[in-house]
Amino acid sequence: MDQQPSQPADTENLVCSRCGTVADGRPPTWTCSVENGIRHYFCDTCARDNIRAIEGRLDSAWW
Repeated sequence: MDQQPSQPADTENLVCSRCGTVADGRPPTWTCSVENGIRHYFCDTCARDNIRAIEGRLDSAWW
């Protein structure tokens, strides 16, 4: 059985959880993190600035 990856319900209104940047559509360079069962989306700038913390699986509160 093929499973589709989860998609955000409203892709036109994605907002960066760190800086508040609003996405134009569904940007492929944004990062999605699930923390305590809640999806957080981060723009490419915030993701790049915090890549070590993201790869270390630290919650965004630690950044």
